[in-house]
Amino acid sequence: MKYTQNFLKKVEDQLNESGYQVRYEKGNFKSGYCVLETKKVVVVNKFVTLENKINTLVEILNLLGNQSMENNAMLNNIENADNTEDTSLEKSEMQSAN
Repeated sequence: MKYTQNFLKKVEDQLNESGYQVRYEKGNFKSGYCVLETKKVVVVNKFVTLENKINTLVEILNLLGNQSMENNAMLNNIENADNTEDTSLEKSEMQSAN
């Protein structure tokens, strides 16, 4: 899995589609996040690394939906799309350089 801002955005979008709002706040979260299920809000520690944010949101997706197979399929789709965009970007950057 690539840890990019684009990938983070796609995972956030998946949570949003599930009806959850994602917020980044400071706090004393032992696990790095807090889920307010009644309000459908996910609060992630804003001081963790990009990699930790992505891993946290993926973990939350699996916990909330308890639909690991669907979430894994969704993450594979996101990852494949992210890889395709990275390749397209690299190609366009290479063409611009020439």
